[in-house]
Amino acid sequence: MEIILITDIAGVGYKNDIVNVKAGYGRNYLIPQGFALLANASNRKIVAENVRQASHKAEKLKKDAEDIAAAIGDMTIDIRTVVGESGRIFGRVTNTQVADILKSKGFDIDRKKITVDDVKSVGTYSALIDLHKEVKHKVTLNVIAAED
Repeated sequence: MEIILITDIAGVGYKNDIVNVKAGYGRNYLIPQGFALLANASNRKIVAENVRQASHKAEKLKKDAEDIAAAIGDMTIDIRTVVGESGRIFGRVTNTQVADILKSKGFDIDRKKITVDDVKSVGTYSALIDLHKEVKHKVTLNVIAAED
């Protein structure tokens, strides 16, 4: 089933993309929730016109995302966590923790746009920040033991 996405859906596509999904997923979830439209001729024309009108706005959003990525640069984020004797951490390092640290450094990034590697012990890991559909940025996470 071909649909036109109205919003960005993780794992499916970005706004105004025409994608193929299983019929049940499109008919029972995406379309009723208002996340997508059926990709018929009239909806395709409407979306094409909207994309044409919004192209200059999209360029500004992409430029802003590139500016944020340049400002973050090769930043290393130190995350303190409770560690057992074997070096394994208790709990997880989450995207919310990374978002909070970035916010304290002046970057307001939604936690849903941050993907953190699976962190199981003390060490260096990476997180991927999805700033724009064409701009993705990696940050280095330095997981260290919290001092009691």
